[in-house]
Formats: sequence, C-alpha cells, structure tokens
Amino acid sequence: MHILTVLDHPNPHSFSAAIARSFMSGAQSADHTTELADLHAEGFSPIWSAADANPETHANSSRDIKAEQRRIERADAICLVFPLYWWGMPAMMKGWVDRVWSWGWAYDQLDDPDTSLQRPRSGLLLVPAGARSDEIEANGHRAAMETAWIDGTFGYFGLSPRRLELLCGSTGSNTRRADLLNRAFEAGRSMTPATSPATHRG
Repeated sequence: MHILTVLDHPNPHSFSAAIARSFMSGAQSADHTTELADLHAEGFSPIWSAADANPETHANSSRDIKAEQRRIERADAICLVFPLYWWGMPAMMKGWVDRVWSWGWAYDQLDDPDTSLQRPRSGLLLVPAGARSDEIEANGHRAAMETAWIDGTFGYFGLSPRRLELLCGSTGSNTRRADLLNRAFEAGRSMTPATSPATHRG
C-alpha cells in the first residue's frame, strides 16, 4: 500500500513529529511506501475563504488544494498525526480538512449524503495527548472524539476501516514516550487495506 501521513505541528522536533516518523518507519518495515505532508513545513494555508465556501469557484480549486487532493488520490491509506489541542484538532489540521475534503470532490450532500465520493481507503488518527487515558474516558472526551471524527469526518473521507489511537501520557516519562513511539511503529506496520465503502454514520 501507499500511505499518506499528514502532520500538524509547528516544531519539527516535537513528539508529534517523532510519532509520524515512527509510524512511517513501521509502515516501511511492512514494505508499504510512504509520503509525508508536513503542513507547517510546507506552508499550507488553513484559512477557509469565501472562494472555498462557494461550490462554483471551488470547482476550480487553487493549486495548493489540487496538490493535496492528488496526494490523497495516490494513497491507499491515510494517517493524520496531530496533538490533542483543546479537545480537538489544531487549526492547521482542521483547515486542511475543511479546505481539501471539499464538496463535489470528497462528498455530495445533495445526491448521496451518506457516501463518500472517494474510493475506500483505510485510515488512522494518531493523537498524542498529555492527559491520562482514564481521565479522557471518565469525562466522556474520547466518546465525543469518536463521534465527531470516526462516525463523522472520517466517514465523509470514505475511510474504512478507520480508528482513533489516542497516545495518552505523551508528556510523561521517557519510558512512557518510548512506549508510545513503539505503538506508532506497530500501527504503521499493521496497517490493513481498505474494506467496504464507508458512510459518515459509521
């Protein structure tokens, strides 16, 4: 498989960047090819503009959006890597989702609102989080993320299978961080091909 990894972190030496590298190393160890979209390093603009919101003008998307869509079209699987930020995606990743996965290219709300226009791909969210897993589970944050991202957004992406891997305790000890890096490696090594087409309702 060819796997696209999309990274959102402004610091190339961050733990999120290390997670992305470990994931790709794992994928390469299983003879998959990899491609990295480092959104900050590449200067991607996350700003959702009036042109992006207009279906007529968005049909002639800017070159940066076309380039991202070509990356996706090459990929058999997609992994998004970003730190948990205010219980959500940081602005760069959210802007990438908003601008790149556009109506008419990724999905059609009118003719077939439950089905992605993209071919099936497998998908993974690798999300470093400083909080402990028991805190996230007890307060309902994980369930909310699963609903928003796995039942929602990733369904519009047409990703199946799709899953969220929260890497809790990412600000902890060196031993804990090494364990999380190994989990990212194993996630890359064990990526599976797409299955049946997905809907946004899971």
